[in-house]
Amino acid sequence: MSSAYKFYNPDGVYFTSTATVEWVDVFTRPVYADRVIESLRHCQKEKGLVIHAWCLMSNHLHLIISRNDKPPLEDILRDFKKFTSGTIIKALQEEAAESRKNWMLWLFKQAGQNNPNNRNFQFWQQDNHPEELITNEFIDQKLNYIHNNPVMAGLVDEPEHYRYSSARDYTGEKGLPDVTLIE
Repeated sequence: MSSAYKFYNPDGVYFTSTATVEWVDVFTRPVYADRVIESLRHCQKEKGLVIHAWCLMSNHLHLIISRNDKPPLEDILRDFKKFTSGTIIKALQEEAAESRKNWMLWLFKQAGQNNPNNRNFQFWQQDNHPEELITNEFIDQKLNYIHNNPVMAGLVDEPEHYRYSSARDYTGEKGLPDVTLIE
């Protein structure tokens, strides 16, 4: 990974993205997407994660985040990815009605076996590609990118209509509010 993509400023606001291994479309089913949302809520409450914007697509997650003097952002994201990996893999193993179950588990197992950092399965790609947001122009660019992702994918006509996005929390005001995830 390039040295340009690290969390250098512990008090910074960052744009990050993470994707499933092989860009598998896991989050087309609410049962798996909701586990990501629950874990983000936990990180907000227990780890000091501040979420300014977010969008969970079928196979990747975009975040604009900072922290409240708790663990470093890289530790929070590491724990988030480790936890969601485990819970989603377990849900896949237990979900009898999942038509893609065997294929997805095989793929995640293959990825895990090819990565010495994993024991069994690998669900998320390794990197987070963090970029510190240091200018208003860069903030606006990333915020628009995140919120328009579902529109560009043809899933909705308006960003605020997408269920798994903070676009519905924005009312046109400038700045990055702390976002409360879906109730």
